[in-house]
Amino acid sequence: MGEVITGWTSPDRAYALPVAVAVPLLVCGAVLLLRSRPAARNAASVTGGLLLVGVVVSLWPVADEGTRFELWTWLPGLSLTFALEPLGLLFASVAAVLWPLTTVYASGFLRAAREPAHARFFAWFALTIASAMWIALSGNLITLLIGYEVMTLATWPLVAHHGGAAVRRGARTYVLVLLATSIGLLLPAVVWTWVLAGSTDFRPGGLLAGTAGTGVLTLLFALYLFGVGKAALMPVHRWLPAAMVAPAPVSALLHAVAVVKAGVFTVLKVAVYVFGLDTLRDTGAAAPMSWVAAFTLLAAAVVAIRADNLKRRLAYSTVSQLAYIVLAATVATGVAVEGAALHLVTHAVAKITLFLCAGAIAVTTGRTRVSELDGLGHAMPWTFAAFLTASVSIIGLPPTGGTWSKWLMLLGTAEADQIMPLVVLLAGSLLAVAYLVPVAVRGFLRPPAAPLTHGEAAPVLTVPLVLTALGCVALFFGAQALIDPLAGTLEVP
Repeated sequence: MGEVITGWTSPDRAYALPVAVAVPLLVCGAVLLLRSRPAARNAASVTGGLLLVGVVVSLWPVADEGTRFELWTWLPGLSLTFALEPLGLLFASVAAVLWPLTTVYASGFLRAAREPAHARFFAWFALTIASAMWIALSGNLITLLIGYEVMTLATWPLVAHHGGAAVRRGARTYVLVLLATSIGLLLPAVVWTWVLAGSTDFRPGGLLAGTAGTGVLTLLFALYLFGVGKAALMPVHRWLPAAMVAPAPVSALLHAVAVVKAGVFTVLKVAVYVFGLDTLRDTGAAAPMSWVAAFTLLAAAVVAIRADNLKRRLAYSTVSQLAYIVLAATVATGVAVEGAALHLVTHAVAKITLFLCAGAIAVTTGRTRVSELDGLGHAMPWTFAAFLTASVSIIGLPPTGGTWSKWLMLLGTAEADQIMPLVVLLAGSLLAVAYLVPVAVRGFLRPPAAPLTHGEAAPVLTVPLVLTALGCVALFFGAQALIDPLAGTLEVP
């Protein structure tokens, strides 16, 4: 146990991989120990979050050096192993950077909303981040699957945090769908992969090249994509809108920091390191699932347009935007998958902004429906300006980071001469205009139905959402720095 297999100059530095998992676990313990001291508890959470950011950022200069840290080996090709590579480090960076911001926001939201059991909330929150680090740094499918299941169980109490019959029903749907898909579909897919390849280790170029015919690979790819329920492909998406019974900080955690990003990250890892882009493209094994992703993208967007409840609208927006990433993965070209990996980042920053805005509006005004937002932009200009900025990024317009992720996905589909995905991606952006822009239009351009008696949300709520909105703009100028390390991993020509 603890054997280090590393390409680092100093083997001791390989221990940074388990340290990245250990930091949020230590925060979880500290929160429980400080449960009766709110100020110290919150300080421990934020400090731990900043420490994790430092650990993760320090790994970028050596992201492509093949560092591995083996925790345990059962059988040849079957072990618990952490490994460092750019795609996983990208997901780890998203979760690490957004964790302290969400923690600050959550501390203010829980007080303002008079939610109970703050220490329990932040303990489960930290455990969720630990599972995100575990997933991001997994060196094989077995390690990833364990982190995936832990994340489901760690977020279940967060979804059910508020209590009440409706909340319990939503939480039950959440956990049952995710466990049923992972145990019933994802686990058999992992076992089947081990039988075919003799290993579950992630391998550049894929494990499955030349191991089976097109029919077997097509079925196995479908098992993976439906088995990764966190990617929310229809019809296994129901858990996501059901989870909107959770408080706004939990919705932000589900949609941006950890859960759905763990889903689409797993899809990308499977496409790149289990099947291999060449195998998917040459065999056509991904073609049937491209139609499922396309349907999900369009159908969820239509539902979002019709939804009046703001969080429900944002939930179906997430289902649609996740389908962008899955659809790009089925295109199986380096450029398309590069865009999908970047969209994991740009969507995370934009969607956390949207949910933080929705929470700030709800806790400040008590309004949760789009039809109730007329004129609120004059009383809450920072919140609605942040919402508009994040909306522009989701749509894919400059000067926001979503411009580049959607551009790369479109370019990848065009280079592959795949017309259907190209048309669907463009249509999805037009539909995003229809379900997001009306929120800002109502807030800024329509007169209020009644005199407004309140102002902007409290600074502890407003500052984090403004910072994440600025992050959407920063990604427009800094996207290339994220793309460059991925080029070799994704075999971009």
